[in-house]
Amino acid sequence: MQLISHSFQDGQIIPGEFAFAVPDAATHVALSSNRNPHLAWSDAPPGTQSFVVVCHDPDVPSRGDDVNQEGREVPAALPRVDFVHWLLLDIPADTHEILAGAHSDGVTPRGKPGPATISGLRHGINDYTGWFAGDEQMKGDYYGYDGPCPPWNDTLMHHYIFTVYALATPTLVVAGPLTGANVRTALASAQVLGQASLTGLYSLNPKILLA
Repeated sequence: MQLISHSFQDGQIIPGEFAFAVPDAATHVALSSNRNPHLAWSDAPPGTQSFVVVCHDPDVPSRGDDVNQEGREVPAALPRVDFVHWLLLDIPADTHEILAGAHSDGVTPRGKPGPATISGLRHGINDYTGWFAGDEQMKGDYYGYDGPCPPWNDTLMHHYIFTVYALATPTLVVAGPLTGANVRTALASAQVLGQASLTGLYSLNPKILLA
C-alpha cells in the first residue's frame, strides 16, 4: 500500500492550518484552523473490505513538570509517550481519499460529537479528552481529528504518524469506548491485510523552527 497527502510531504513540516495551534509571538501559541489534512491511499490488498486511519504523536513528554512553563524547557532526552490525534473507522473499501477539512475545520471546545460521522463512518476519541479533563471550559469527549499542539518549550521536534490499515472485515469490532488503546487492541487481533504510513513534523518552539 501507499499513502500520500497533498497537505504535506512525508518527513516535512505540517502547515499550521492542519494544527490545533500555531506559534504566537505574544502568547507563545494561538488556536489554528485545525483542519484535517488530505490523505489518499492506493494498492489496497485483494479482499479489503474497509479501512481504518490512525494518527498519533510518539513524542509527547512522559512528565508535565516543565511543559509550557516560562523560563524552562522540556529536555529532548525526556522519555516520550504516544498521543492519539485521530481515529477514523469503517471507511468503505471503495474509498481511497479523505479531503482536507472534511472531518475537522476549526477547534471545537469540549470536542466534536461522535462516534457517528459522515457517510456512516465512526470517529474514535482522541487524547485531547484526557489533556483537557481538568479545564472547565474545554473538557469533554474529543471525537475525530484534532491536530498538533506540542509544548511550545519542547526541545524535540514532534512526529505525527498517519497510518491507514486495510481490513478483511467491513467494520472493526472494538471492545469498550473508541479510545486509542482500545482501537489498537482491536487492530492487533483483526485481520489486517496491509498498511501504509506517512509522517509529518510539527513544533511550536521558535528555537526549533528557526534552526
